[in-house]
Parts: sequence; structure tokens; C-alpha cells
Amino acid sequence: MPDREAIQRLKNGDIGGLETLIARYQLKAVRAAYFIVQDEQTAEDIVQDTYLKIYERIRNFDESRPFEPYLLRSVVNTALNVARQGERFAPVSNNGGLDGVENLLSQAASVESQVEMGEIKRQILAAIASLPARQRAVVVQRYYLDMSEHEMAAALDAAPGTVKWLLNAARGRLRALLGKERGGK
Repeated sequence: MPDREAIQRLKNGDIGGLETLIARYQLKAVRAAYFIVQDEQTAEDIVQDTYLKIYERIRNFDESRPFEPYLLRSVVNTALNVARQGERFAPVSNNGGLDGVENLLSQAASVESQVEMGEIKRQILAAIASLPARQRAVVVQRYYLDMSEHEMAAALDAAPGTVKWLLNAARGRLRALLGKERGGK
């Protein structure tokens, strides 16, 4: 069922519309929140809270607009708010909760390449985890959610120049951190 139909069903009081949207976007939303808060349970709570808020306010949703960017923008903003509140988050584990990366590792031809890929993944996740929350958010929005700088600025309620600065600072910090991890300068 298309998103518009699911939203219309939800507006008509049919909870099946929400079930359809959850089934379609749950995994992507939890992953986006996880990258920001670095804790799987907190990420799941953020997404659940976001869906609940959407359910409560669905009558105000403009059906002519796409649902996915609206949902993911809400998830990212909620995750940023949680991170700003100083919640304590679990350190990044070696598996990072990323099924896609795990699938790539399982397909690796040799044990050596699996070990190398696991180490690279650990380094990347650790570097992302060390970024401030707003920088983690722009990295997730740009590289995971494929949002443009304009979309990111709207989602973060920030000037485009601020978004460019945050993204540039995050990239620089990641380069420095990953360079140190790999034995660079």
C-alpha cells in the first residue's frame, strides 16, 4: 500500500495505516537514531516516540508531501534533543548493530579480509561516536539519509552556512580520527 493510502487510512482512524508505515520505515529510522545516540535501546525508544507523536498529529500532516523525509527529519531532531539532554549512551560495540555491514563481512572470502573489514568498521563507528551530537546528525543526514544541504538546514532549523560548517567540521574530525587509527599523521 502506498504511503498516501496508509496515511489516509490512519486519518480515518484505521491503525493499519500506521502498521504499514512502521513496517516500511522502522529499520531505517532506528538506524538513523542509532548513529546519533549510539545506543540501540535509546534509538528504538526515539523511533517509537516519534511514531506516537505522528499518530497523535496525523490530522495535520499534508498528504501531498512525502512521508519518509518527514519521519526521518522527526527522528533525527528527537535524537538530537536526547543527545543534547546529556543522556548517557553505551559505547559503540564491535558489531555496531549494522546488519548491512555484517552481511558484507559474512560474504568476505577469507578470514583475513573479515578481520580487516571488522577493524575498519570499528574504527569508523568509533570515530562517528566521538563526534558531537550535531556533527553526528549531519553525517547521518548527508551520508545515510542522502539529504541535501538545503534539506538538512530545514531539518535542523539552521542556516545553510551552519550546516556546511558542521558537515565540514565533522568530515575534518573524521579524517583526523581515522588517520590516527590507521597510523597516519
